[in-house]
Amino acid sequence: MHAHFLIHKPYGYLSQFVNNGPKQGKKKLLGELYDFPEETMAIGRLDEPSEGLLLLTTDGMMSEVVRGKKVEKEYFAQVDGLIDDEAIRLLEKGIEIGFHGKKYTTKPCAISSIEDPNFPDRTKKIRDPKHGPTSWVSITLKEGKFRQVRKMTAACGFPTLRLVRVRIGNYRMGAFNAGEVIPLENIEV
Repeated sequence: MHAHFLIHKPYGYLSQFVNNGPKQGKKKLLGELYDFPEETMAIGRLDEPSEGLLLLTTDGMMSEVVRGKKVEKEYFAQVDGLIDDEAIRLLEKGIEIGFHGKKYTTKPCAISSIEDPNFPDRTKKIRDPKHGPTSWVSITLKEGKFRQVRKMTAACGFPTLRLVRVRIGNYRMGAFNAGEVIPLENIEV
């Protein structure tokens, strides 16, 4: 029988259980947050500075389904500057980014300006307000290239300062705290 989990990945953690990189002992891993069964894997990833919703499973087939192009992933991104309608239109229709040394045009997505979601402060400050204004956008994708949202917002002139995944399919982050883990009976996206 497979095990499934919903987790609010905190800032500064890798979306993995083993670190084979050069700074092995200095990175925070998901296994520090909960006693997961062996063979547990993250479905998709959030990079170290990103936060938010992450699904974990021991079922490799379920991982393929969720990572597929039918399941929406929604992100709230705090960007540098006050994002304008032109940038939103560019992002909606697809924008050229780099991916593994090649140019890639992102698929059309849903994007809108949103009010500050008032997430709890991060463990590391975003930046000092004297450096200018920031704004928030909601971006919903059905793809997930390496650091795609960060590359998209930078390509239209509004680099991402904070990135939080708030939804995967039918699962919403809601009000559970960074580092909290919720065991699931099964995954229904």
